[in-house]
Amino acid sequence: MSTIGTLQCVVLDCPDPRALARFYATVLGGEVNRPDGRWALDESWATLHLDTGSVLCFQEMADYRPPTWPEPSRPQQLHLDVEVPDLDEAERAVLEAGATLLDTGTPGQSWRVYADPAGHPFCLVRHA
Repeated sequence: MSTIGTLQCVVLDCPDPRALARFYATVLGGEVNRPDGRWALDESWATLHLDTGSVLCFQEMADYRPPTWPEPSRPQQLHLDVEVPDLDEAERAVLEAGATLLDTGTPGQSWRVYADPAGHPFCLVRHA
């Protein structure tokens, strides 16, 4: 099967693009606002180039309203799963970086749900 295109980036709406890019750089590594001819960087747009080659972009929304996970009045629409070797250690690090714990799940569960500083849900998933 042929493809139509390739994924260029994933864009997250937020109130402060640079702050959210720095948060995800703490969680995932990578370089915030690396010069790249595909995007103009300004106060309303920031990028995070990951070592994997993937790019996350952050777009300012003046009237941004975060998702209300798990309540569906403002759905999450998408979320990121971040694989980690140790859930407890990763949890400590993301909370220190500014995340909020949303759901620890059940004992022994291999994932936990957090919100980034702009309110987007994301999961830490224990490496199998």
